[in-house]
Amino acid sequence: MYIIAGLGNPGKQYEGTRHNIGFAVIDELADAYNINMDMAKHKGICGKGMIGSNKVLLVKPQTFMNNSGECLREVLDYYKEDVDNVLVIYDDICLDVGRLRLRPKGSAGGHNGIKSIIAHLGSDKFKRIKFGVGDKPKNWDLADWVLGKFPTDEYATLREANKKACEAVECILTDGIESGMNKYNGCLLYTSPSPRDA
Repeated sequence: MYIIAGLGNPGKQYEGTRHNIGFAVIDELADAYNINMDMAKHKGICGKGMIGSNKVLLVKPQTFMNNSGECLREVLDYYKEDVDNVLVIYDDICLDVGRLRLRPKGSAGGHNGIKSIIAHLGSDKFKRIKFGVGDKPKNWDLADWVLGKFPTDEYATLREANKKACEAVECILTDGIESGMNKYNGCLLYTSPSPRDA
């Protein structure tokens, strides 16, 4: 079974924020594949179902972003799954809004949610989909930026990107991470790449 976790913060006040884009993709997956997110356990909100021919557990950790690893550790221990079957979806300020970047493993890159997962799983060898939310403007505080909401003129881009993220998930599960990277990394469907994304 694949464990697919989207990162974010629980609570109404965080809905629609940049930091909660992982939650948004999980919600999109749940809708697309008729998966009920009806289990409150393992310090998260979870739902079991199928994506294609693959059994999956969708997870939205409820530990707040900086402690996301607590939830994932409990999930893996309970289901006796290996880190190889973990896919994490989260926000990335180094990518333009709506751009995706798939990776088979890697460092946290300064993302506290990923830092927590690496610490609790004892490995950085889990698959991930980075979802671009745009870099913070000059003189902005990083926390204010990632906890801020997307402007309405970015909604159309986000809707399309959410759909693409769901397609990328199914591609990874069906054809493997390398195939997903070849298909979805560097896609210019939404916006031109920023110099930082080169």
